[in-house]
Amino acid sequence: MRHADGGGLTPAGRLRRESVRMQAAELFEQQVRPTEVAGLLRVSVKSVYQWRRLWQGGGREALASLGPSGSRCRLSPRCPDKPAAYLEHGPAAHGWVEDQVWTASRVATLIGRKFHVSCSVSGATNTPRLHSALRTALLGEQSPTS
Repeated sequence: MRHADGGGLTPAGRLRRESVRMQAAELFEQQVRPTEVAGLLRVSVKSVYQWRRLWQGGGREALASLGPSGSRCRLSPRCPDKPAAYLEHGPAAHGWVEDQVWTASRVATLIGRKFHVSCSVSGATNTPRLHSALRTALLGEQSPTS
């Protein structure tokens, strides 16, 4: 199932899925067969075999959630202030004249245009260097430094 956050699961969905994988780890430790694990947890046998391979290679830690899916933003660490400065100029300065609202999609597009890197919508909004600037731009909050 796809979700509105750019594909993948919501944070609550990721927690539920991780919980199922941890239950599978308990069953692996009890040497329950993969087909039985799949039936007990109501998941596919293929997923259970995949989880078991991960578990055998790295234990429970290998079954932990990796966070949101989607490509990460590939901004260079050498340009920490430039993205925030572009956001401060406002959407109209970058061609969005219909309204003065930054959306996550517009931020991802702006990053692509200005830095020539691919960035998903979720990747753009989860970039630490942009976090306070985005919070200010998207939610109208005061940044912690001001």
